[in-house]
Amino acid sequence: MNPEPKLQLIADQISKGLVPAQESVRSFLFWFNAKRRAPKIIETIRETLGRFNLRTSPDFEFAYIDSLISFEKLSDASSSEASGIATADPTHRIGRLEAANRAPISVKPDSTLQQAVTIMLTNDFSQLPVMISDRDLKGIISWKTIGIRLALNQKSQFVRDYMEQAHVIRIDDSLIDAIKRIVESDCILVKGIDRKICGIITASDFTEQFGLLAEPFLLVGEIENGIRQMLHGKFTAMELQAAKAPGDDNRKITSVNDLTFGEYQRLFETQDRWAKISVDIDRVEFVARFNRIREIRNDIMHFNPEGLEELDLLTLREFAQFLKRLRDVGAV
Repeated sequence: MNPEPKLQLIADQISKGLVPAQESVRSFLFWFNAKRRAPKIIETIRETLGRFNLRTSPDFEFAYIDSLISFEKLSDASSSEASGIATADPTHRIGRLEAANRAPISVKPDSTLQQAVTIMLTNDFSQLPVMISDRDLKGIISWKTIGIRLALNQKSQFVRDYMEQAHVIRIDDSLIDAIKRIVESDCILVKGIDRKICGIITASDFTEQFGLLAEPFLLVGEIENGIRQMLHGKFTAMELQAAKAPGDDNRKITSVNDLTFGEYQRLFETQDRWAKISVDIDRVEFVARFNRIREIRNDIMHFNPEGLEELDLLTLREFAQFLKRLRDVGAV
């Protein structure tokens, strides 16, 4: 899909004093044939927006993927944004998580304990906010608070007698701060810019979120260890030093453990060096695959709660398995 006609129409509407229709971040990415905000996609989008003197509010890079963004004229002072440089705060915000943008089910203080327990059981909840309205939070009820009261024989018919203080963070708070808070309590509630409670994040949400993000890091680590094993003992210290990236003269390389991904690839790229590895596979095909691994690895280093494209994750899995096969048959 070519985004330029849409952006030209938006620019024309703004010049006439009209307000363009909002788009979700997800649909906006689709204009650029993208599903997630990888660094190269972000750079392309910013450069394209800049050519039409446009920007989004909130910034498309940092907003939740299913939230709505508006289009505005890019001020003359924002030349860095027009050139593809992010001008928004790069801090990872809690608002990037899906759970922070999913309004929680709640009960009122005068609701019965039976009603709260039924909701928790049918939804497999461990906690339930106690609220008068979407802005008036009174506390939270959980299996722990219920169990403590019942164990102390403090029985009551109403939710208000089983609740405790709720922990609240803003949707634009740091994700790192949220992690610290979730360790201290079983869950945190998220307050939006409009002061409404817009989400609830539990320890299980974090476990699921970071479980999705952990696999690519583990696969890259496994691949790098496999490459190091492939290269171990095949090159002299001088040959390894010669593979060092240009302009990095002060860094000393004494073993393959000191090399970067780009430097591994530099060792593979010439036939005479490839011959030293003594593995009977096609060098050109291997280098092409490894170059893709290097690109995915660089993408992973830019933390993104949306995770990897499924195809990229599959590429990592297959290459890690390929290296394992080489080891299993004693080829490296």
